[in-house]
Amino acid sequence: MSDAPLILGVSGLRGIVGESLTPIVAMKYAGGFGAWLQERVGSRRDARVLVARDGRFGGEALSMVVVASLLSTGCRVRSLGVATTPSVGVALDTMEFDAALIVTASHNPQEWNGIKALVRGLSWQSDPVCDARGTPIGAVADACAPTAAMADELIERYRHGRIDWKTSTETGDHEWDDDTSSKHCLAVKHAVGKLIGESWNGMLGASRLKRVLADSVNCSGSCIDFEFFNKGPVELVQLHGGTSGIFPHTPEPTKKNLSGAGGLCDAVPGLKADIGFAQDPDADRLAIVDEKGNYIGEEYTPVLCAMALMEARKSGDLDPLPPATGRPVFVVNLSTSRMIDDLAARYNAEVVRTPVGEANVVERMKQLKAQGRDVVMGGEGNGGVIWPEVTYVRDSLSAMALTLALMARTGKKTSELVAMINAMGPGDQGYTILKQKTPLAAKADAAPLLERLANHYKQQPDAAIDTQDGVRIDWPANRTWAHIRPSNTEPILRIIVEAPTEPQATQTAQQLQQHIPSGATG
Repeated sequence: MSDAPLILGVSGLRGIVGESLTPIVAMKYAGGFGAWLQERVGSRRDARVLVARDGRFGGEALSMVVVASLLSTGCRVRSLGVATTPSVGVALDTMEFDAALIVTASHNPQEWNGIKALVRGLSWQSDPVCDARGTPIGAVADACAPTAAMADELIERYRHGRIDWKTSTETGDHEWDDDTSSKHCLAVKHAVGKLIGESWNGMLGASRLKRVLADSVNCSGSCIDFEFFNKGPVELVQLHGGTSGIFPHTPEPTKKNLSGAGGLCDAVPGLKADIGFAQDPDADRLAIVDEKGNYIGEEYTPVLCAMALMEARKSGDLDPLPPATGRPVFVVNLSTSRMIDDLAARYNAEVVRTPVGEANVVERMKQLKAQGRDVVMGGEGNGGVIWPEVTYVRDSLSAMALTLALMARTGKKTSELVAMINAMGPGDQGYTILKQKTPLAAKADAAPLLERLANHYKQQPDAAIDTQDGVRIDWPANRTWAHIRPSNTEPILRIIVEAPTEPQATQTAQQLQQHIPSGATG
């Protein structure tokens, strides 16, 4: 038996291809999902499922297994080929399908792959969203990752092999669709048009923006980025914009991975671009490089997008949809920078925090919206922006558009917008975020360690403890916090610390490390 990790959680399934992730593993997960979905739909009709992949090399084989498994549980399947995860979310809403499975390992390295699920309610809005010409482009956003409770059900099915395979006369039918990117591009441009009160091309044409660089790591973002900017007033230069599925560097859009010779940080000032965008393989996350080649990072992405939305509201271009009441709300996870809190205070908005995981953020967004709250946006500090005007899936294309809309509205350069955000920080000193990883043999091994950490810091009168996802410790007096938790997507323990200065952050991280044994085995 392989010692390679197979990770099952709220983010789906991920493993090492050919070791922990084999066709049999994919068959069991997809088959269990198909059987589960058929039960949810009931006896009225067959469940309808979209299948896509992120384009990484080797993903086609797993995609074919997923399709065959779903068909064998009686599902009707429509294959989308290579598509971004948020594009699948938009397609799921516009096509009236019930769910989607996406073969992707998101930011994980080349040897990994996995399966993500999206689901949507069975009700359909009778008044579709339309473009500027009145052409329907879809219903109100609903598609999203399964809730934590749903994810637990799917894991239980996988582990116990609960699959209802159909006979030859009961298998589902299969078809293809190659228009996913167009639907997504239209949805984003329509939403931005509502935001700014004019067309996407009109906004960019009137701005000083001339050139944008995008690094899509030769994966699913490449084609949709080209389509989104094609024939527009701003030139797109694609760095690693091919479709080979071979990553030119480790695909997670971190400073280390984008700072090599010839990388995005070099290319942006070298080509005199206004901004650089870096996507992960399934294009649900976005990191930013400013016009000087400085890596801004992923934490600033949701904050810039939130600022774009609130600036539009301040100008009267965007009002909350009735019957929303109360202060505007941003929903983010516990690991997201306090930048969003300081920005919210600037606009008299509220921040609600959830456990890490897109599904947890979206579930809370929908709960608040059902209560009549004015939910503006959701997000995660990993560069994930969830704009419900487009989709309840983290969406790098929406994040690009909102960032550019903010630049066009304010006339400010990327570095100037970052300086504005940093000025909101404690003492105008900005923010220092340290992110560390410690190997973890199994997620369960973290439990005793986290319990000890929580008990230790509960004894400190100046510390506030949150244990809804690992342990988050806040020290309000010096505006410092730390979050320690096992990853949902990798066999590691994540340690995140944020403080006003680097010495403060480093000192806090060192203090925490004293309580974490090597290997974090508890």
